Amino acid sequence: MFCEKAMELVRELHRAPEGQLPAFNEDGLRQVLEEMKALYEQNQSDVNEVKSGGQSDLIPTIKFRHCSLLRNRRCTVAYLYDRLLRIRALRWEYGSVLPNALRFHMSAEEMEWFNHYKKSLATYMRSLGGDGGLDITQDMKPPKSLYIEVRCLKDYGEFEVDDGTSVLLKKNSQHFLPRWKCEQLVRQGILEHVLS
Repeated sequence: MFCEKAMELVRELHRAPEGQLPAFNEDGLRQVLEEMKALYEQNQSDVNEVKSGGQSDLIPTIKFRHCSLLRNRRCTVAYLYDRLLRIRALRWEYGSVLPNALRFHMSAEEMEWFNHYKKSLATYMRSLGGDGGLDITQDMKPPKSLYIEVRCLKDYGEFEVDDGTSVLLKKNSQHFLPRWKCEQLVRQGILEHVLS
């Protein structure tokens, strides 16, 4: 059936919960591209027949195939663009280092795009706010307090706080730390916010 595989790509992303990245469907994308190639070649041969023999009865079929090509292209672009938006959102949620489970769901081209995006974002953040730059990925929501209590979920090692003191982050230890300093570790799953 025309455009079914392309629509399935879009449905696949629609079924995935917001903020999650399903595995890249390379096989489905390849099938859509093969269908597009076959439609294009059929159209080319029919157009040549219409030009040489004047068979105008092929024109509706040519238009139908052309509309199918355009629909496949729209679905493919929507699939790829939505995945890029989700990958961009992951950079803001997890920081510059993605968990392996998420990287496993990305294609090589998407990983390359992610690396270029994080470098561009880092360059932009360094250009803001003077010498050290400004990390605009922190405090996505205004904080209620500057310090939070956190529990360490994994052994992390030494963690330096602003005033130069070091805190040893060991599994199941609890600490009272500056929110902006440990928010990235909370997103990475190393720390968890302890709610009183």
